[in-house]
Formats: sequence, C-alpha cells, structure tokens
Amino acid sequence: MLTLFRTLFAPPRDIILLVAALWIGLALAEKRSERHGVSKDALNNLTFYSLFGFLIGGRILFALTNYSAFAESPLNIFSLNIDLFDTASGFLVAALVGFAYGKKLNLPFWGALDALTPILAFLAIGLHLSHLAAGTAFGAPTNLPWGIELWNATRHPTQIYELIAALIIFGIIWFRKSLFTPGIVFLEFVALTAGARLFLEAFRGDSVLVFGEFRLAQIIAWAILCVVFFFLSEYSTNHSSRSDLRLQ
Repeated sequence: MLTLFRTLFAPPRDIILLVAALWIGLALAEKRSERHGVSKDALNNLTFYSLFGFLIGGRILFALTNYSAFAESPLNIFSLNIDLFDTASGFLVAALVGFAYGKKLNLPFWGALDALTPILAFLAIGLHLSHLAAGTAFGAPTNLPWGIELWNATRHPTQIYELIAALIIFGIIWFRKSLFTPGIVFLEFVALTAGARLFLEAFRGDSVLVFGEFRLAQIIAWAILCVVFFFLSEYSTNHSSRSDLRLQ
C-alpha cells in the first residue's frame, strides 16, 4: 500500500497533497472563522494574499541570493522547478503580507491567527504526506520491525510518525471546547507542533547538526516553545488580574 501511495504521488505529483490539504483546511476554517471575529471573505482573502506572498517571495528572494545563476537565464524565475525556491523567505514574506492585509482591514491580530490555525494544522498533515510520497524527511536506520526500506536502508518511518502527530494535534485543536481568549488556539497549535518536532527529530536521518552534535531543528523547537510559554504566561497573568479586579 505504501509503495502504491508513493507511486501515485511521486514528485512532482506530491504537490497535489499540499493543495488538497490547503483546500480542506480552508473549508474547515471557514466554519469557525466568525467566532474569532474574522469573516469568511476576510479569511479567504487573507489566505490567498499570504499564499501569493509565499510563492512570489520565496522565488524572488531565492533569485536574489543566487543572482549570478539567474542573470544568465532570467526566465528561470518563472520555472516550475520547486527546487528554485527559498521556503524560509517564502514564509517570512507570507507573514508580512498577511499582517499588512490584516492591519488594513483592522482584523483582530490573535483572532486572525486563531482563524488560520485549522488551515495551518491541515497543511502540516499534507506536508507529512508529501514527505512520505517523496521519500524526504527520512528517518535514521533502524532494526525495528516497522522500519521501511528507503534510500538503501531500513529506516524509521519518520514521515508516518510526524503524520500521526499532526493528526493528533489537529484533533486536539478542532474537537476541544471553544476558548474565549484570543490567541490560545494558535499558541497551543504552535506549542504542540514544536513539541512534536522536538521529540520526533531524534528519529530523523537528515537532521542538520550544529556545533557537531546538536540538531538545529530541536534548538529552533526549544526557542519556539520558550516564546509560546512566555505568551501563555502573560495571558494567564492578565486573566488572573482581570478576575481579581472583578472580585473586588
């Protein structure tokens, strides 16, 4: 079954999984956007402009950092080759575009992030399915009976580990009771995702190491968790202060 799946969605067809995940995530997010103070139209536009910023920003900034290669063939900037793309820059531009659009419409900052969370959560599911189809984000060699044959070795099925984690995280944020504090849904999603990456990175076989032995993804996950816990503690403190005022 795994072989059939990888055959059906071999690159570049694995992009279909990301597109499908985006579509499903947006459809689900629309059902709850208004409870976060964001209309369906605003959510759709926010998603579209952010996606547009991601695609254009990632390609242009990649071209700028590899100017000499693109100077020889300027039309490569319109190439469908997804390797000619800077993902980190794309996310940065998407965030800036989304923030600017939200500011223009006076959307509630934390409410907008909460409204976008189902999209992000389902995109994570699509991303791990894409990794499974392409054989990327592969695991370290293992002798465990559930290992999969990949790149001339029996490896941890880290793509499946991460897929299961993403499904659980989506279930937690989707099926839990409604929260009235803006931002909590988004912050919980980020914390759970960073925590899952912190744990599952230990099974990866393609980790980037820094200082010889530390996994870069785990360091980033720790930093993200620290930031999220800071915001959550601020929320808790402010909420307690308001409760004290009401009691007085």
